[in-house]
Amino acid sequence: MPSARAENINNIFFDGYYKDIWRTLIPEALTRAEVDYLVQEAGLKPGSKVLDLMCGYGRHALSLARLGINVTAVDNLADYINEIKELTGKEDLPVRALQEDVMQFQAEDKYDLIICMGNSMSFFNKEDSEKIFSGIQANLKENGKFIFNSWMISEIIIKQFKENFWTTVGDLKCLYNSKYRFSPARIETESIFIASDGNTETKKAIDYIYSLNETEAMLSSSGLGVKETWSIPGKKKFTLGEPRIYIIAEKITI
Repeated sequence: MPSARAENINNIFFDGYYKDIWRTLIPEALTRAEVDYLVQEAGLKPGSKVLDLMCGYGRHALSLARLGINVTAVDNLADYINEIKELTGKEDLPVRALQEDVMQFQAEDKYDLIICMGNSMSFFNKEDSEKIFSGIQANLKENGKFIFNSWMISEIIIKQFKENFWTTVGDLKCLYNSKYRFSPARIETESIFIASDGNTETKKAIDYIYSLNETEAMLSSSGLGVKETWSIPGKKKFTLGEPRIYIIAEKITI
C-alpha cells in the first residue's frame, strides 16, 4: 500500500498565538485595496462566484460577500471557519465556509475567481503546489482568474531574508530563527512567542522558495497562464526586491 501523505507542518502554525497575531499584521486599508482590485480585475458583480482558499479569518471572503458576491471560503482551522460562520449568520452574507485541508478539498462548482492570499501558497512543495494549481484550473470558469500573493519567491527573499529577528505584537514578544535550506529551496523557521505572563509557545514552519520562472512553469503545466505580476495591484508592476508580489493567472483555453 502507498504510504500516507505526511502532515504539512504549516497546518498547525495558526492554531495558537499566531492565529491572533496574524489578524493584527494586515492593515484594513490593505484588505480594502486588495478587494477593490479583485473586483475590478475579475469583473465581479453581485452573483459572481469566488473561491477563497486558505481564507484565514475571512478578510477577503467577508468583504466580497458584503458586495453580494457568492463566496466559498476554505480553511483548515476550525476557529477561523467558526468565526466566519458566526459573522455571515449575523449579517446574512452569501458565504459557504468549510473547514477542510486544501490538499483534500474538492470543489463542487465553477468560479469566476479563485484567490489564495497571505503568502499561503509558499507552504507547499512542488508536487503539492502543482496538485493545488491543477484543481484550481479545473474549477475556474472559462476566462476565470486565479490571483495569489507571496513574499517568499526568490526575487524577494534574495534581498529580504533575515536569519534572526524579533518583534513585539501587543503583549507578545515574537522571536524568529530562520535557516535557508536547499534541495528543495526552503526557509525553515522556529518561532517562539513569549506572553507577558511568561507562557511560551514554539512553532515550526516551512516556506518553499520558487523563482518567478519556476512559479510560472508550475502554473503553465497546470493549465494556468500568468497575465501580470504586481507589487501594488493595478498600480505598480513587480520588480526585483519588492516586499510582495501579486500573481494574476488565467485559465488557458485551447
